[in-house]
Amino acid sequence: MGVKGFSMQHYTEAVRDHFLNPRNAGVVEDPDGVGAVGDPSCGDLLRVTIRVRNDRIDEIRFQCRGCPAAIATSSAMTELAIGKTVDEAWHITDEDIEAAVGGLPPEKRHCSNLGASALGEAVLNYLHRCIELSLKEGASV
Repeated sequence: MGVKGFSMQHYTEAVRDHFLNPRNAGVVEDPDGVGAVGDPSCGDLLRVTIRVRNDRIDEIRFQCRGCPAAIATSSAMTELAIGKTVDEAWHITDEDIEAAVGGLPPEKRHCSNLGASALGEAVLNYLHRCIELSLKEGASV
C-alpha cells in the first residue's frame, strides 16, 4: 500500500500502527493551551490542544494534515505528553518522539519536529494564559 508515492513498508510497525489507529485525535474543548505549527517544505500542519490539571497534561488532542509519518509522530507525541507535568512535557524532544515510533526514514525525520514544536507552543500558550490570569487577579508573578 503506498501513500503519496511512499511505500508504507519503509515505516516501522509502530509508525504504521499510529498512522492507522491514531491516538488522541481531535480537539480539547475549551483548552488551556493551543499550539500550531507547519512545515512549508512539505505542507504538513499540526494543531495541539491541551487541558492542564494540577500542573499535569490531563488531556491532549491533535489535528494533523500530513503524511503518515506526521500523523504517526503526532499521535505518539500525545501518548508521551499525557500525564506529564507541564515542565516534563516542555522537555519532550524530536528525538523522544522519533524513538517512540521506532525511528523514521531519513527523509521523514523532520516530521517528529512538528509534534515537539506544537506541544511546546501549547505549553507556552498555557503559561501565558496563567500569567495573564494572575495579572488580572492582581497576584504577583
